[in-house]
Amino acid sequence: MAKIVLLALLRTLLILIFLVCIILWFLKPTKIRTKNWKKVEDGMQTTIFKYNGVDFVVYTFPIILLAMIGLVYMYMQPMRSIKSWQLKFLRISTRFGLLAEICLGFLLFPILRGPSIFRLLGVQFEASVRYHIWLGTTLTFFAILHGAGTLFIWGINHQIQNQIWSWQKEGRIYLAGGIALITLLIIWISSLPLVRRRKFDVFFCMHHLYVVFLLLFLFHAGDKHFFMVFAGVFLFAMDKLLRVIQSSPETRILSVRIFPSKIIELTFPKDPRLNYTPTSIIFVKIPMISKFHWHPFSITSSCTVNDQTMSVMIKSEGCWTNSLYDILCQEVESKSQTKCVSVAIEGPYGPPSFDFVRYDNLLLIAGGIGITPMLSILQELAYAKGDLRNRCPSQIQLIYVTKNSQDISLLNPISHVVSNQTSEFCHLKLKVFVTQENKSNSSLKDFLSSVSAARTIFFDMKNSNHSFGRVLINPLWMGAITGFSSAIYLLSLCFFNQFLFSPKMKSSKPKSPSSVVDLFLLCSFLIAVACSAVIAMVLKWRNSKTERKMLATTWDNEGEMKLSAMEGASTNTLEEQHEIHFGARPIFKDLLQKMESEFKGSNVGVVVCGPESMKDSVASACQQKCRQAFKFNSKEQQQQQQPFFVFHSLNFSL
Repeated sequence: MAKIVLLALLRTLLILIFLVCIILWFLKPTKIRTKNWKKVEDGMQTTIFKYNGVDFVVYTFPIILLAMIGLVYMYMQPMRSIKSWQLKFLRISTRFGLLAEICLGFLLFPILRGPSIFRLLGVQFEASVRYHIWLGTTLTFFAILHGAGTLFIWGINHQIQNQIWSWQKEGRIYLAGGIALITLLIIWISSLPLVRRRKFDVFFCMHHLYVVFLLLFLFHAGDKHFFMVFAGVFLFAMDKLLRVIQSSPETRILSVRIFPSKIIELTFPKDPRLNYTPTSIIFVKIPMISKFHWHPFSITSSCTVNDQTMSVMIKSEGCWTNSLYDILCQEVESKSQTKCVSVAIEGPYGPPSFDFVRYDNLLLIAGGIGITPMLSILQELAYAKGDLRNRCPSQIQLIYVTKNSQDISLLNPISHVVSNQTSEFCHLKLKVFVTQENKSNSSLKDFLSSVSAARTIFFDMKNSNHSFGRVLINPLWMGAITGFSSAIYLLSLCFFNQFLFSPKMKSSKPKSPSSVVDLFLLCSFLIAVACSAVIAMVLKWRNSKTERKMLATTWDNEGEMKLSAMEGASTNTLEEQHEIHFGARPIFKDLLQKMESEFKGSNVGVVVCGPESMKDSVASACQQKCRQAFKFNSKEQQQQQQPFFVFHSLNFSL
């Protein structure tokens, strides 16, 4: 009891001395101190201390006394232990770390392209990237709370230096956790739209720090926690490996068509065995512009129509697309023989099946460059064969909203579908809205015919040693490679556990993380990846030989004929049912109201691709019409007159 009272007195004395020192410093520039201090100095002149003595006693000695009493207080103070509230706070911080671990466990699943779980659910890759962004932001938030809370408790207990500045073999490595948190913050900040859209190079380079972050997380959390997130890491590594191997043989651009409004259409050779569904995308890399940048684009062609070519349309808006546009324009304007332009293609990625044929009628709404996936859908429906013909929607309406009338020429790939209404597959009606122009003299036929003004260039493909299209690895083989690499990883772990671990580590149960175990885990992972790479490269070599033999004998004649056929698609007479409007945006609520008489009592699939404001407007109009349909559910006669609109959104940008 006496010791507690003495400690309280010493603490009070320390506080008083500190306050006195502060007060003296604040009084020094005042008039009160100037007048009285002069008298004190004059009185000390008669003593042996002189005026220096009083300065020492007033300004210097209190600080020394504070340090002396502080040492006595620290000596008498009992051993510091963490308090109950601090322990609870530390546990809460640990729970935040576990929440961050859960986010990390699911972080990589949305960006898988080959073994994508989201594709099984019918979610587009562009849409699944949003889940990746949300999970990454949540991961960063919980990681900051985890790190800040832990550092706060260490700080008030003076344990930061003892805890964080060590990289021991046994136990949790907090230094790795601190560096991992800093790395995560760098990745997150560089991923913000302000940085990603303006400085894509910075975003691209900084995002590859995920390798450093995952390694540091392994050493910080240990093998037990790392296995909780290892599934996503392992599948992402396999997906990345197979994508790199598949896209490594570069192909060539066959032809380029340059439309007005700085829009270009690229045509690539395609393996006839490669099939894809409409709304699929491919990733394109052009080494002439950048050796590292991959950009996604919607496929505008249909593999049913063109079994040896594949096309995409690109609007020149960013730095990369503008560079591509300038290069191709120079090739068009040059009088010399055009050379092959190398390009690497990855994909296609898309839904496993074409589900839009299940609707009675189909309403397609596109804005700007969002017309690209609609072109693929319409071509697939126009040239569908077999039982798909019988299940095709009876009516299709296409609403195209664009700023300039020049962009109407983008509809040229489906001009023969628009003009030929005697087709057996469906009845197509086209409505075009030009929002920033006021014209009334020109007809829709005139604008569709303006494609003749587009410049076209065919690249020289003779004597070019290159691989056509994508080297195919069957999805079954991809699944087999993933399973094989998992088995190799498990066998490597068993080998290390049996032969390389020390007897002490084998006999004792691992109660705390070990950096030695983490290194063996990492080595097993590298061995599994290396074995998978060997198998994938063998498959690529085998398929590439078959591909060259198949395409070498068929492309030279058939490919050029198909390109010429595409070029020669002419627009015949257009019926009066096709509409073009100038100077106004469509009001989708009113448009759906007018369509009720055309789509009586049927299921209407509404597919929208364009700006977010357009999607929101169409979704709101569809939702209102669905409520009206359910409102008359009790009245069978009225229900039959109400169409049911089902909304679908397509994304054309990440």
